[in-house]
Amino acid sequence: MKIHHLRNATLVIETEQYVILVDPMLGKRKTIAPFTIFRYKPKRNPLVALPKNSREILSRVTHCIITHLHPDHIDKAGEVFLRRKSVPVICSVKDEKSLLQRGLNIIQTLNYWEPQPFLGGRIIGIPALHGYGFISKLMGNVMGFFIELTNEKSVYISSDTIFTEDVQKVLIELKPDIATIACGTARLDIGQPLLMRMEDILRFTALAPGKVFANHLEALNHCPTTREQLKRALTENNLLSKTAIPSDGTSVDY
Repeated sequence: MKIHHLRNATLVIETEQYVILVDPMLGKRKTIAPFTIFRYKPKRNPLVALPKNSREILSRVTHCIITHLHPDHIDKAGEVFLRRKSVPVICSVKDEKSLLQRGLNIIQTLNYWEPQPFLGGRIIGIPALHGYGFISKLMGNVMGFFIELTNEKSVYISSDTIFTEDVQKVLIELKPDIATIACGTARLDIGQPLLMRMEDILRFTALAPGKVFANHLEALNHCPTTREQLKRALTENNLLSKTAIPSDGTSVDY
């Protein structure tokens, strides 16, 4: 298995048989309004362009998983890509109506914690809580995914979440070989962080039974944590060896 990191939360899981796109934010730089105006500099998003090799990787996509509807996880360009190629889309049952209205080819919807057959293996929708305190209510529903395919390593796409009992349950009971984690510590102008604080990133990484794949970094104006800061914290806690912090356009072989 190979996981390609394109930008922010957009990644591609490549197996022997399938190429699964996750959360396609595929637009050009500065096509989305700033997510904060006061707390951090009001720069338009995304802050960086898609890597040069993304077109070739995207040309091979066979399926797409969407965790939630925020524009940094599916933007207009992402929708156009999925519509044009009529890519089969898997999502939360809560997002089905909205994505159908956008003309996407929804082939499978999931409820939380209900396993379903998926590409010869299985997939489970995992609850995600997008923020600490009241801000999570404003952020709406998010779904993580646990994916097990035949003769492949299992993958947990935790998506935009803080550390919760559900997250802990996946790591302890389902024991994913690879766990992705959003590490940008995003914040709006109001409220607490929308993603895990550093202590929870470290807790997640320590608890993960296999490898950890860190993303959601250095692509949005409301995500202050840098790759270097994350690397330093992981190093200080002897967790760097199990964690990949990929640059945009790079891939990790598992």
